[in-house]
Amino acid sequence: MEQTKTVIDAGNLDDLQKLLGTFDENLNIVTRELGVMAQVEGARLKITGDAENVALAQRVLDGILKLIRAGESVDKSRIVYCIELAREGNLDDIEQVMSGVVAITSRGKQIKCKTVGQKKYVDAIKNNTVVFGVGPAGTGKTYLAVCLAASAYKGKQVEKIILTRPAVEAGEKLGFLPGDLQTKVDPYLRPLYDALQEMFGMENYLKLMEKGVIEIAPLAYMRGRTLSNAFIILDEAQNTTCEQMKMFLTRMGDGSKVVVTGDVTQIDLPDGKRSGLKHAISILKNIEGIETVTLTAKDIVRHPLVMQIVRAYERENTREERKRR
Repeated sequence: MEQTKTVIDAGNLDDLQKLLGTFDENLNIVTRELGVMAQVEGARLKITGDAENVALAQRVLDGILKLIRAGESVDKSRIVYCIELAREGNLDDIEQVMSGVVAITSRGKQIKCKTVGQKKYVDAIKNNTVVFGVGPAGTGKTYLAVCLAASAYKGKQVEKIILTRPAVEAGEKLGFLPGDLQTKVDPYLRPLYDALQEMFGMENYLKLMEKGVIEIAPLAYMRGRTLSNAFIILDEAQNTTCEQMKMFLTRMGDGSKVVVTGDVTQIDLPDGKRSGLKHAISILKNIEGIETVTLTAKDIVRHPLVMQIVRAYERENTREERKRR
């Protein structure tokens, strides 16, 4: 196959170093994934390989440089994501993803979307009353929802933040855990606590909890209530029954926004129980003001290995389904 080469000018050594990564880690990912060779010459990179791979590598490295010049950090997961976008011909979307700030933490850190899927999810929450966010672990479903809830409260769009989860996890039952109800449900709600503390700061978070502005409770506590002027998040919704999901969705009052998150591949309900999340998505899909956003392994923003782990399980599930058929 005919070899070709191209030269990428980083402009300065500082940007080049960020592009290369620690011990050339970023560059090694690009060359390994795309089958090209790279040589550093001053503040420039010379890429050699077959024409198609070199062109793809150039698009990827140019895209990463744009992120660096925009002040964005670049890690393994982002490099891999840029490569996937380039292969799909969608690398230009990465700039749009980075353009908006979702929220600002108590320490002044800007929270931005990291993937196209996350951007669609955030936009859906802003533009709809009820949103179902479905996807594997690490895609930011819960974290982004909490960030938007905190931002809505700070902007006086809602008066209250309500976060809830069904207390069903991995075959465990609350009755077997020691302590009172709050102690029992705390392990299930810990990810929600952590995200809220980051957004409000510990002191303000505790004050808002005392005032009842932030409420975190098991799903069973929602029964019989009308939740108005609130940002309501139901997390781990794959573990709701159909009856629980109907109960929850009908709690919504005037001025409220609802986000329901879950992973339909991680259902811990007893055998024979249908997931309320899967049922709700199927029957509510054509109602205006309700939107479902499906995040995938490409939207995972944890360690790159998490993406590979999720995909391995997806492949295994597909093989098992084919065998059953």
